Amino acid sequence: MVQADMGLADPRAYVRLAAILRQQVADGTLRPGGRTPSLTRLTREYGHARPTCGKALRMLEGEGLLTQVPGLGYYVKHD
Repeated sequence: MVQADMGLADPRAYVRLAAILRQQVADGTLRPGGRTPSLTRLTREYGHARPTCGKALRMLEGEGLLTQVPGLGYYVKHD
């Protein structure tokens, strides 16, 4: 099970966004094997620039929570 952290209080936007997405995985909103919202959707919903949203997704990929499929987007890894 994924543990959500206290990144919501971090001043860096990408860390806060990563914490939100991490929580969505933990609570089942984003399910294993499911696609994360696109960069365009994240940009629109959270009001961050595309590079900021991309950095959040790459951060979660680096943690082993997501995997990127080139041309298709990011997906939640299976346990």
